[in-house]
Amino acid sequence: MAQENTEQQFKDVMEECRSLFRQKLHDYGASWRILRPASLTDQLYIKAKRIRSLEIKKESLVGEGIRPEFIALINYGIVGLIQIEKGFVDEVDVTPAQAMQLYDAHAKEALELMLRKNHDYDEAWRHMRVSSYTDFILTKLQRIKEIEDLAGETLVSEGIDSNYMDIINYAVFGAIKLK
Repeated sequence: MAQENTEQQFKDVMEECRSLFRQKLHDYGASWRILRPASLTDQLYIKAKRIRSLEIKKESLVGEGIRPEFIALINYGIVGLIQIEKGFVDEVDVTPAQAMQLYDAHAKEALELMLRKNHDYDEAWRHMRVSSYTDFILTKLQRIKEIEDLAGETLVSEGIDSNYMDIINYAVFGAIKLK
């Protein structure tokens, strides 16, 4: 019963993210296709650092809260997965329809991974603090930076894509809890 609730809550957040992604795609096109890996990592980093800053300071001077930053982490995480799959470019090379197909494919992968992990971890995320998701996301980003600095030459670690998937899932959990 909780599993079904988690699945639906995850889908609801992902639909919210998808809608925002589609709107931004309308306004900006797939301009994110130009982002190189390190720049994308830094974009994710500033979003996560802002969440942590707001959690600590308990006040936002620009009027936007924590939940929108979790939504941004989800969408940039999916962009990261697309960039790993397709590489970066100097000029936008996908139509909005193609971008949405890529988005949907990676969102589906994130859902499937969450369902597998949630089965094994037995809904543990529900008993965690939102600030822990933030710290785990920042840790994943530090790992991504290290892997990038090693040019992907790791000995035993998961790849950047696995870290992006975990970031997406932690951010979804944060968005669910803050709704």
